[in-house]
Amino acid sequence: MTISRDNVLAWIRNYAQVLADNREYLTALDAAIGDADHGANMHRGFQAVAAKLPDLADKDIGTIFKTVGMTLVSTVGGAGGPLYGTFFLQTGMATAGKMDMNLADWGTAFNAATQGVIMRGKAELNDKTMVDALLPAVQALKEAVEQNLSIQEGMNKAADAAEQGMKATIPLVARKGRASYLGERSADHQDPGATSSFFLLDSARKTWVDP
Repeated sequence: MTISRDNVLAWIRNYAQVLADNREYLTALDAAIGDADHGANMHRGFQAVAAKLPDLADKDIGTIFKTVGMTLVSTVGGAGGPLYGTFFLQTGMATAGKMDMNLADWGTAFNAATQGVIMRGKAELNDKTMVDALLPAVQALKEAVEQNLSIQEGMNKAADAAEQGMKATIPLVARKGRASYLGERSADHQDPGATSSFFLLDSARKTWVDP
């Protein structure tokens, strides 16, 4: 199995629905340590993305990702827009011209996207940001490629790693973003960006199912 253009479109459509379903949950997480806008911002951005997907049905994967990124940058407020926009723009650059991807292609693109987020947000592991979910997934995908696992197996490993990273943000004291203003009071709360990043990977593994 490869990840086709149609698989990519289906994933983005499904992720938009997951964000819609979890809008209030993400907002509640953000209310505890941020501006209480992450759920609404992500929902608005991906509704705009979803509206553009029909026009992308005949495009290559790189163009799809780049369009998602540009749409998010122009429609999502707060930190989420630039960071998720960067994620998809970098993914688009890494998959330019491709009509399908194998697991190694996706791993390379996902790593480039994560490094872009790190550069843009100046965040590191354990800063209590989306990076805490993304970086473990990068490593899991790398190991999956080395082990010659299937796309489904690789995505399961990546999503599981992201989930562990997301949960690991709970005891952390935030060192980046709005939450860092709270100091010690930011501990004992799950990071909303890490949560939406886990949803990103979880929706991909549920969409890219081996036949």
